[in-house]
Amino acid sequence: MKAKQLDSDFDNGKDITQSLNLSKIRRPNQEQRRVNVDFPTWMVDSLDKEATRIGVTRQSIIKVWLAERLEAL
Repeated sequence: MKAKQLDSDFDNGKDITQSLNLSKIRRPNQEQRRVNVDFPTWMVDSLDKEATRIGVTRQSIIKVWLAERLEAL
């Protein structure tokens, strides 16, 4: 399929996923990288309490809070 046809199909609301190769799809600047951080027990307890209160995992709340703080810089 040529680019013009793909653009036209997309603009017309057609499903173009059949025309895409999704096997190597990636999100720029969203690659995962593991880091280890040691927290005092009281912080872990507070994180767990807040995570439970809002219904997410500890890891999720840490990511969200860090992202919010970094975006505010």
